[in-house]
Amino acid sequence: MTLVVLCAHGQKVDAVSFRISPNRLQFFEYEAVTFYCDGVLYCQVVHKFKGKIESCSKANMKTPTGSYCTISNVYPEDSGEYWCETEGGNRSNKINITVTVGSVILESPAIPVIEEGNVTLWCRNKTASSNFTTDFYKYGHPVHNSSTGNMTIHRVSKSDEGLYKCSISGVGESSESWLSVRATNPDICNDTRPSTCDATPWIISTTVFGSLMLVVGLYHLGKCCWKR
Repeated sequence: MTLVVLCAHGQKVDAVSFRISPNRLQFFEYEAVTFYCDGVLYCQVVHKFKGKIESCSKANMKTPTGSYCTISNVYPEDSGEYWCETEGGNRSNKINITVTVGSVILESPAIPVIEEGNVTLWCRNKTASSNFTTDFYKYGHPVHNSSTGNMTIHRVSKSDEGLYKCSISGVGESSESWLSVRATNPDICNDTRPSTCDATPWIISTTVFGSLMLVVGLYHLGKCCWKR
């Protein structure tokens, strides 16, 4: 299942920001979720499922900076990847959510965490709000045990990126979600501008070759003049 945002022709995709509220990747069934498309005058939020494209919901509304769509009650079939996409096929950042009928979810941020910052993962019990013993896992391996239901990672680095889940004794475990980490100063090359990144090595090679030929030409010209 895929959410696609079809923007007006000619809009620049790198100016579009796609986000979700609440800012997390896992939800219990019947919770409300809102998707935002910012950075353009208006983008229609639509939903693609099994080849059928339809409006996200009747609450697809305009905002001063873009548009948003609210799903009042999410179901397991609402799980999957969501992103903004132009008519030309260029895509924004992706958000992959999971909707569960179970009793436990992992609350991890949907947007990438910036390196050197701190991030807290929460293990949420659908039926209880008091503290409980929780185990956190990365790629299936235990990494933290907590009596408060949370795990904080200080000074985040790329090595902290990966698949996380949590479990509550006697209750159950959550699904896995990907924690993404972004560099403080990310490279200009990214998946929204592949043509620029692909062209960069050729531009560099052409510039170096041209400079080399100029130097060789000047050398031979100077040698010729000295002989005269």
